[in-house]
Order: sequence, then structure tokens, then C-alpha cells
Amino acid sequence: MSNVDEHEIDKFSQLAHKWWDKDSEFKPLHEINPLRLDFIDRHASIAGKKVLDVGCGGGILAESMALRGAQVTGIDLAKKSLKVAQLHSLESGVPIDYRCVPVEELAAEMPASFDVVTCMEMLEHVPDPESVVRACSTLVKPGGWVFFSTLNRNAKAYLLAVVGAEYVLNMLPRGTHEYARFLKPSELSRMARHAGLGLQTLSGMGYNPITRIYSLNDDTDVNYLMATRRSA
Repeated sequence: MSNVDEHEIDKFSQLAHKWWDKDSEFKPLHEINPLRLDFIDRHASIAGKKVLDVGCGGGILAESMALRGAQVTGIDLAKKSLKVAQLHSLESGVPIDYRCVPVEELAAEMPASFDVVTCMEMLEHVPDPESVVRACSTLVKPGGWVFFSTLNRNAKAYLLAVVGAEYVLNMLPRGTHEYARFLKPSELSRMARHAGLGLQTLSGMGYNPITRIYSLNDDTDVNYLMATRRSA
């Protein structure tokens, strides 16, 4: 059975034309992208590495990693988002291999093929996140890095990421997130461990609504980044 929620695919497909509009619903992704990119590069030194971006959407992170010198493949199941990513890649002259393929299928096709795998803001949108984590582990080479980012599941995350971001500040379209699918760091680290990935770093990501600035910190109550590494 395919690990995909058609409602989630449709939701992002309807917004696909706005992926590269930095004042659109994707503005938060553009604003946090430098933080994500530096976090990944600081750990894995991606220049010259083969990198896979799982759930790449319109290619915001994928392009930034390619600009840092990585050889990037991006996969997603939202065809409209991928089309936007491909067109932007052509316009910007940044070569990226985009494919519409489930991560589990790619894992069966290309095990241990990538130095780095990233899966950002994607796990909370699939029915079986643990299946994605296992596939990411299969795809990375022994000793390689796998990075995840998602939302914690607690009252604070609900108030800030759902009520605050979607209904009060209107930073995201209403219905972007389904609270029940948020993952606690302990749950994600367990999934990673069972998949053969060792937790290296856990970092929180905060937003100051007054300064409108995002920053990495030690508070993982809402958004968090996780760096893991496959055993050699």
C-alpha cells in the first residue's frame, strides 16, 4: 500500500504555483531555509556529495544545497510541485534530478546510494512516517547522514504551529497541519534507532513574531531539526 495521503498531495498541488513567491504561503519555508541549509552543511559538508531531498516540494532546499556544491536528487509525489521545481531549476541554471517516486520505491531501487538524505517538513504529512524513516536509512550509505525536521506534539506546538501560525498570524493556510500527526522527538529518535540511524544532534527552531526572525535554539517544543547517522 502506498504511503501517501491524497488529500495532502492535493493541498500542496493547489498551491504549487506559489512555491517560489517569497511573500506567499511558502514565505516561512523561504525564511527558515538558510537555517536548515547551514544545519545540514555544518554536519555533513555537502559540497561534492550525493544528496537526496525527500519531499522536495518546489525545490527550495534542493536548489540551495545544489548551490553549495552538492549533487542533488529531489523526490516528491505532488506532480505540480515537481513541475514548478523543474522549471525553476531550468530558469536558475541549477541542475537537479527531480523524480516523482515514493521514497520506499526509490529505496528498493537505489539502496545505499546517497551520502546525505534530507526529509524536511514531510513526516507530518504521511500516514506512516516510520516507513519513510526506514526508507531514508536504506537510501543513505553506511556512515552517511540523514536529516529530519518536523513538529513536536504537545499543547505548545498546537497553540503556536496550528492556532497561532494558521489562524492568528495567517503565516500558513488553514488546515496545513494535522496535529495528531505531529511527532515527539522521542518518537522520531526511536524510529530512527530502529532503522539503524544514530541520533547525533537535536535542535529546536524558534520564531520571534515581533522581530519576525527565525533562529536555532535548544527549545524543541514546537519545530525541531534532527541529525542522524547510519552506522558504518
